[in-house]
Amino acid sequence: MPTRRVSLILPMLVLPALLGCDGGEPSGPPPLSEIALNAVVEKPGAPRQKVARAVDAFFTDEAAEETRAVLVVHRGEIVAERYGEGYGPQTRFASWSMAKSITAVMIGLLVSDGRLRLDETAPIPRWQRSGDPRGEITLRQLLQMRSGLRHTENGEPVHSSDEVRMLFLDGRDDMAVWAEAQPLEAEPGKKFEYSSATTVILADIAARALTDSRDPATRRIAVAEYLRTRLFDPVGMKSMVPEFDAAGTLIGSSLIHGTARDWAKFGEFLRNGGSVKGAQIVPRGWIEFMTRPSPRNSAYGAQIWLNRSQPDGSTVLFPGSAPKTAFAAIGHLGQYVVASPAQKLTIVRLGKTQPENRDAVVQRIGDIAALYPSG
Repeated sequence: MPTRRVSLILPMLVLPALLGCDGGEPSGPPPLSEIALNAVVEKPGAPRQKVARAVDAFFTDEAAEETRAVLVVHRGEIVAERYGEGYGPQTRFASWSMAKSITAVMIGLLVSDGRLRLDETAPIPRWQRSGDPRGEITLRQLLQMRSGLRHTENGEPVHSSDEVRMLFLDGRDDMAVWAEAQPLEAEPGKKFEYSSATTVILADIAARALTDSRDPATRRIAVAEYLRTRLFDPVGMKSMVPEFDAAGTLIGSSLIHGTARDWAKFGEFLRNGGSVKGAQIVPRGWIEFMTRPSPRNSAYGAQIWLNRSQPDGSTVLFPGSAPKTAFAAIGHLGQYVVASPAQKLTIVRLGKTQPENRDAVVQRIGDIAALYPSG
């Protein structure tokens, strides 16, 4: 009886293998397309097939929605670059909130020039009137999103959010005046509140440091030239186009345009501590300040997001896939410039993904980061 049972079981064990050889379900992922493989150099610093597949996932995963550009830089060299249909190396992409990190670097340059001081009260004239508690707000607190000013970044309905009102409705002609008119809702320094209005205030402070004129054209030229000569040209970001409102204030919270390659150069500049080919553009200490956890949110530095958990345990990036020293400039609809100094890695993803699907994009970026070792 036992012998007969074995004779019946053996054919059943062999059958799946025979079916596999006979045109059954294939094992493993499907082969990569020529487009996917050609987007990655021969030696990308990690297994080429895995890098190509991770990049390809941005363009094939429906949850990530519309990916327009992906670019990976390792040890200073572009190792992967791919664009969606209708986009290419010459396309300028909107920054959305990635602009905040550029604004922070501009403030850092002005501090290093001696035109601004990090721990003095913010030089906003209307806040300096006797009895105004906003006169206690410092530049550091503005940079770390803990000014205490009233703000709702994402309101319901959408047109009620302070960001939308400032950018497109009643604040659009003079965004700084609108932002600086907001009252306190918390003691300065005590509460983290992500706020595009705060960054517009920083942009106004930069303009005031560069010119005494209130003429919109004069303000616009002063800031644009400062950005060009002190940051964009030295870093090699030749495509960058900043936008200004009608009052001549840089829309430093949301609207600076540039190619994917130039956004990658910005990431590399930050990854290298503010230097380019050995030339220190902004003091290394300023980049260290930007990427140091702020007192009220360990996942945020100074106008930049960090690869750490927030106080409530949630994450914006991917602490499990990259070192905690990684950080990112992040913009609305899925714009990312991620820099990881320990991995000598910069990843850029640009596209259009609704907020509810952001996790799919973050996961895909994390999948690329996980392929690269530290050191």
